[in-house]
Amino acid sequence: MDKQRRAVVKGLAAASFTALTACGGSSTDTPVADPAPAPGIVGDDTASQPAVAFNHGVASGDPLADRVILWTRVTPTDELPRTVSSIPVRVTVALDRDMRDVVGQFSTSTGPERDFCIKLDAAGLQPDTWYYYQFAAGNQRSPVGRTRTFPGAGMAVERARFAVVSCSNYAYGLFSVYKAVSEQADLDFILHLGDYIYEYGPGEYGDFPGRDPLPAHEITSLADYRERHAQYKTDTNLQAVHQQFPMICIWDDHESANDSYRDGAENHTEATEGAWTQRRSDAIQAYFEWLPIREVTSDSGRIWRDFAFGNLIDLFMLDTRLEGRDQPVSSPADPERFSAERRLVSEDQMNWLLAGLTSSSARWRMIGQQVMFAELNVLRTLDVARTLGLDDSFGFNGQLLSLNMDQWDGYVADREVILRTLAAEAIDNTVIFTGDIHTSWANEVYADSGNLLENTLVSPLAAEFVTPSVTSPGFPEQVADLAALAVRTVNPHMKYVELKTPGFILVDVTTERTQAEFYYVRSIRERDLQGVIDPAMTKVVGVDSGSSRIYQDRALSEPRAIRTALFHPPVRPPVRTPPVRTAVS
Repeated sequence: MDKQRRAVVKGLAAASFTALTACGGSSTDTPVADPAPAPGIVGDDTASQPAVAFNHGVASGDPLADRVILWTRVTPTDELPRTVSSIPVRVTVALDRDMRDVVGQFSTSTGPERDFCIKLDAAGLQPDTWYYYQFAAGNQRSPVGRTRTFPGAGMAVERARFAVVSCSNYAYGLFSVYKAVSEQADLDFILHLGDYIYEYGPGEYGDFPGRDPLPAHEITSLADYRERHAQYKTDTNLQAVHQQFPMICIWDDHESANDSYRDGAENHTEATEGAWTQRRSDAIQAYFEWLPIREVTSDSGRIWRDFAFGNLIDLFMLDTRLEGRDQPVSSPADPERFSAERRLVSEDQMNWLLAGLTSSSARWRMIGQQVMFAELNVLRTLDVARTLGLDDSFGFNGQLLSLNMDQWDGYVADREVILRTLAAEAIDNTVIFTGDIHTSWANEVYADSGNLLENTLVSPLAAEFVTPSVTSPGFPEQVADLAALAVRTVNPHMKYVELKTPGFILVDVTTERTQAEFYYVRSIRERDLQGVIDPAMTKVVGVDSGSSRIYQDRALSEPRAIRTALFHPPVRPPVRTPPVRTAVS
């Protein structure tokens, strides 16, 4: 047994996996240090175990240097599955995809109180290491998943590669983008910036054939949110992404309701849909059950958290949606948006972010968050749009105005606190990643974006890259190109704007630069084009270390040299054995 494997086994034997339940609850599970029973068998008595299926794949997330969250959902296949009070499950962790070089096996259980989901915080792992994992219940085994731990804070790291995605509306089209992401051979993780699910009913926001949302109405209850998450997790392209890479995720508004904030949402009416506090709580519970996210037991519902990727990246994930946000104003002309009392994030979250940015010694400080940070001069943009011939027949004005006030532009004081800190503390190499608006942007962030003369003489304080959507629509085809021209004309700090095409960002980070490569798929409507990238549309932008000025059109980054099957297993269905049908008392 080599030295590394001895250390892994020792660490796993000493650690425990914690089964995380929704909204902060937890129960402690027992590590199994003795030899395991035959693969797929849980305990010694399988006759009493219900027949199950792993219909929703496997997933991992929130990797740290010594642990990672492992997730699956066990679906009872008996006639009355919710009469099952508890299903025991075994988790195997190995260093190889064939699950022969086993370094740990652990027991846990699940039941209806957590919608039969399982989340294990796999502690005691070695840093900067790829692992493979598999769940088993009765004689059924899940697919094999692949995950990794991060290099420890301060560990010397020369490179990281990850994909950034957001806004995946099941009813609007095929998850072609997820397929393209899953076929990248050498990513370290996936950054999902929200709108993982959408709350609307059939025909309300997308009507792609065969992809009507379930349940067949707008989701408002815990059972509704659970069923919608379950439907999304049956998509094979989404399953493939989760199977290949760990995910770091945050929610945006559609995981609860459109344009949500702390005390309500645009798409919530208390008179007919009940109390917002209950709907919000149900949405959060289902999210924590169905996503591989680590819960903060001392602060139920908290998703703002940070990650270190060696000495290369400190990553801060924000909640600009449910935790501290005041209700948006309705117009850029409303002076209330400048009020020092208005909050997009709470004081606690703001203090945490500022302390993290100030104390970080990593080469790059990165922020993952929901809504666009850079200032957009929306009124002048609309004036220029009109001179270009864009009237409001396609709802252009209304769409741009509503988006803008949902963003940091509607909460100017909070943004200025961050900008003042970056300037006063001379914090460089800050890169912001954003989702939400279904479009692509590369923005330089200045203390005063409207001061065009000054901005030619000073360096930006940060850079922002906004990822396109997985499926959700951008601007109408008829206006998208002229709208992008109007934006760039009035807002020269916005160096790249593409307003209509689904895709993702592949981010390649070295000590010298952070490069964002925008990839777009050919179609989200044609099944035979799923995962096919349009190379003619690929766009390269980035920033060099020590400067937040955005460069454009350099060469694409080269994938890592090591791309063998050992490190990039094919997505394959699990090995199926006939289920054992048993009566449930």
